[in-house]
Amino acid sequence: MVTDINMPVLSGIELIEQSNQLLAKPPKFVVLSGYDDFSYAQAAMRQRVAEYLLKPVDDEEIGELLVKLSRKIGDEIEAEHHQAKKELLAVSHMMNRLIQGEHGEAMEEQIKRSLKLEGNSELQCLLVWIENVFDPAEVSPLLTRGFEGETGCLFQDGCGRMGFVVQSGASVSGRLQEAAIQIHRELTERLDGPVIIAVSEPKRSLRSIRELYAQTVEVVERKRCLGKSGVFFYQECIRPVNRELLLQTFKTLLETVQEGDPEGITACVRESFAWIAAGPVELEWVKTHVADMEWSVCGLIKDLNGDPAALMKAQERQLGTLGEIRDYRALQAYMERFCLQAGALLSELKLSSESNTIYQVVQYVDREFRGRLQLQDLARHFHMNATYLGQLFKKTTGKPFNEYLNDKRIEEAKRLLKRSPLKISDVALQVGYPNTDYFINKFKLKTGMLPSAYKQDAGNSPDGPMGER
Repeated sequence: MVTDINMPVLSGIELIEQSNQLLAKPPKFVVLSGYDDFSYAQAAMRQRVAEYLLKPVDDEEIGELLVKLSRKIGDEIEAEHHQAKKELLAVSHMMNRLIQGEHGEAMEEQIKRSLKLEGNSELQCLLVWIENVFDPAEVSPLLTRGFEGETGCLFQDGCGRMGFVVQSGASVSGRLQEAAIQIHRELTERLDGPVIIAVSEPKRSLRSIRELYAQTVEVVERKRCLGKSGVFFYQECIRPVNRELLLQTFKTLLETVQEGDPEGITACVRESFAWIAAGPVELEWVKTHVADMEWSVCGLIKDLNGDPAALMKAQERQLGTLGEIRDYRALQAYMERFCLQAGALLSELKLSSESNTIYQVVQYVDREFRGRLQLQDLARHFHMNATYLGQLFKKTTGKPFNEYLNDKRIEEAKRLLKRSPLKISDVALQVGYPNTDYFINKFKLKTGMLPSAYKQDAGNSPDGPMGER
C-alpha cells in the first residue's frame, strides 16, 4: 500500500501503526513524503515500512520498487506455504499415529499444545473427502479460516483426506454446522467436484480422537458409496438397520425376478437400496448377498436349460464384474440391470418349456416339499397317470419321487441345523417330518450322522440331552 505522511483524518504513520496492530497480516507500506525531516523517516522505520520515498518520484523508480516488493511478497508467501506444509506433515504424522491406536506422553503433549487443550475439553473431528485431486496448501486455509479464533489441529490422514480436530466448546457448537457448510460451499466452488464433510460426535479426552476419526471415516465412506455430497453429522446419518428385513427384500426381489415382472423388479431394487441408505451396511456385506442371488438366478436359468454364462458375460461387458464395484450407485445399477435381464430370460425359457409338465411338477415339489406330498396327489393335481408321472419324474431328476423328496427335505434340514438355533424336533416339523424319530432315521441314512452331531459339527451348540427330540 502506498500512503502519504500528511492526510486528512488519519496520518500515514497512524494508518500504518493501526494496520500493524489490528491486522494479522498487514500489507507492506511504501511512504511517499514531501518532508525530508528525519523524524518522519524514523517513525516510518519503527513501523517497519517497506520503503520511504521523497517526492517527487518518477515512474521508473516506483515501477522498479513495485517489482522488487512483488518478488519479496511472493517469496514470503512461498516460504509460508513451505512452512505450513512442514507443520502439516509433522502434525499429520502425530495424528495418524494417534488414530492408529498408538499412545505416548510426548506425542500427546505435543498434540495438546497444538490444540491448546484446556482441561478435559470436548473434541470433535471433521474429515473432508474431495473427489478431485487437490493441493493441501489450498484447502488448509479454508479449514482454519472456518474456525478462526478457535483452537484446533489440522492434519492429513493416510488416504490424503484433510481432517480438523476442534475443541467443541459453547463457542463452537453453535456455529460448527454453519462453518462446515461455508467450508463445503467454498471447496465445491473452487475444486469443481463432489465434496463430503463428515462431523463426529463430541467426546472428551485426547484418546477419544481415534474414535471420533473412525466415526467420520464411516460417514465419508458411506456417503461416498451412495454418491452423496454435502455436510453430514455422525449422529444424524448412522442409524441401526434390520439386516433380516433387508434380506427379506432380497428374497422378494428374487421371487419378482422369477415372475419376470420388470416394474416389480425395479421397485424391489429401489426398496432394497432405500433400506441400505437408511443405516450402516457394509458394501462388501451387500455384495456377498447380491452374489448369492446371482448364484440362485443362474441355477434357475440352468434348470430351464438356459445359458447362465452368456447372461453373466453380457453383464460383465456392460457394467463390469461385481468384485470391481466400489460404491452403492454402481452396485444398484449393476443389480437392477442383472435382475431385469435375468427376469426377461427366465420368462422366455419358461414360455419355451410350458408344454413340459414335468418341469412344473419338479418346481412344485421344490416349492412345497415342506408339506405333505404324495405322488398320487401330484398326479391328480397335474391331471396325469400316477405310474407315468413316477417314471417321468425319475427320468427327469434321476431319482424316484420319494428319494427326491427326502433328499430335498434333508438338504433343507442341514441348512437349518447349520444356521439356526432350532431344536431337532422343530427342524423336523419345518422340513415336512411330523415324526421326529422318522426324521432322525432318514437323516442318518442320508448323511451317516445324527442331526445333533451334524449340528454340533457345523459349529452350533447341541440342543442338550433331549436335542434329538
